[in-house]
Amino acid sequence: MSVEGRGRIRIGIGGWTYAPWRGAFYPEKLSQKRELDYASRHLTSIEINGTYYGSQKPESFAKWHAETPEDFVFSLKAPRFATNRRVLADAGETIERFFNSGVTELKDKLGPINWQFMATKKFDPDDFDAFLKLLPKSVEGRTLRHVVEVRHDSFRVPDFIALAHDHGVAVVIAGDSEHPQIADPTAPFVYARIMGTQENEELGYSAEAVDLWAARAKGWASGNTPDGLDYVAAPAPGEPRDVYLYVISGHKVKNPAAAMALIERAR
Repeated sequence: MSVEGRGRIRIGIGGWTYAPWRGAFYPEKLSQKRELDYASRHLTSIEINGTYYGSQKPESFAKWHAETPEDFVFSLKAPRFATNRRVLADAGETIERFFNSGVTELKDKLGPINWQFMATKKFDPDDFDAFLKLLPKSVEGRTLRHVVEVRHDSFRVPDFIALAHDHGVAVVIAGDSEHPQIADPTAPFVYARIMGTQENEELGYSAEAVDLWAARAKGWASGNTPDGLDYVAAPAPGEPRDVYLYVISGHKVKNPAAAMALIERAR
């Protein structure tokens, strides 16, 4: 969804293969091979999780590109082999291998790359700076967007915010979860993962919570810094930003319903 004077808002879920979504999201008689086609026409983005655990074939990326609408975008979880290591500066070969694995077959549907770190990974300024320097700005002429998902309180310091800003890398905003929240804008886009859907809510979230997250998405897209979030530095309005918001974890069966409600509210 796009409105003049603000960034593009994309909202979705993690993956598209989950058996309990049959009947709850997917029609009972829909063939499994058409699930991505169906999901991509009810959502505006999907975060691919499989790339975190291992390489995918170039043919798979090309197939996903072909099966989805023209303005659809995928984000990718980067391989854990790059982030789950003691010395991040040694991740160069793994990062290079990832970008040579066929991800560019997504073409214009290649969105942000999420580099997720374990909750035990602490902030080491020099090593983290070395890691961010390894992330390519572009590949095969296509500009890349990077986001880091850090889950240790040691990252809640101004030095980390400054480092992410200097590299133009976004920081995942963790919503409704046990993970530390860092809502400071550090890149030309915002990347949020909200994790609080509940079984007893028809839409996963209450109507008030859906309205709240939709308002935050519109605020980010307009360059604002919404109230009610945890910032490390004093927030200040900035330029309009593209927004990627994913409903992740929580009561997963309800995540597509929550995402679709957010898409409607954020129009």
